[in-house]
Amino acid sequence: MIVNTANQAVCLVTGVGPGTGAAISRRFAEGGYTVAMLARNQERLAALAAEHTHCFAYPCDVTDSAQLKATIADISATHGAPSVVIHNAVGGAFGTFLEIDPSVLEHNFRVNTLALLHLAQSTAPTMIAAGGGAIVVTGNTSALRGKANFAGFAPTKAAQRVLAEAIARDLGPKGVHVAYLVIDAVIDLAWARARWPERPDDFFINPSAIADEIWHVVHQARSAWSFNVEVRPFGESW
Repeated sequence: MIVNTANQAVCLVTGVGPGTGAAISRRFAEGGYTVAMLARNQERLAALAAEHTHCFAYPCDVTDSAQLKATIADISATHGAPSVVIHNAVGGAFGTFLEIDPSVLEHNFRVNTLALLHLAQSTAPTMIAAGGGAIVVTGNTSALRGKANFAGFAPTKAAQRVLAEAIARDLGPKGVHVAYLVIDAVIDLAWARARWPERPDDFFINPSAIADEIWHVVHQARSAWSFNVEVRPFGESW
């Protein structure tokens, strides 16, 4: 492991896959941050880390609180305490309330909501002491409504959004910015293109555009902080 000798700010990103997580990691690395990338897939993380000298792979299951806390401690000891945390890991499922196994709802709650709590508890105190920092959570429209086929998913995203708001109201006056980004769109990934092959390019949202918006939110002036942020393609019906 390479120790951060350049004294760069540290950004921690969970749920780093080939889409949004990778785009966020690249954007912050290009912006001068040391980026700690968390995900369960070690091979994918290693490949992404090889793309940029300022990105580092940390295989971690965010549902394992002990592992998550140990990983954060490792990151802080090696690179410095994160000043930006982006919770992008997501647990999802389809099915009505009669169809889903209750364990699915519980698992998704651990990924989406409980992991956010552990992340904030582990990183916010250092941000408060430093006089600044940011925590951004990526969400979607399931955080705002409960459609029938999302019974195993939407309740956990709604809980996530409300928890993020509670954290924001606590940390805001202490100088730490917390925001919730609702992504009202189909993200441009290979599986999404295969599922909707007839859709034009502008039906999808580009992961790099999501990353740019998160960068913007993290670096907003203190006199104009956002909490509820929404992004969607211009043609999206809402």
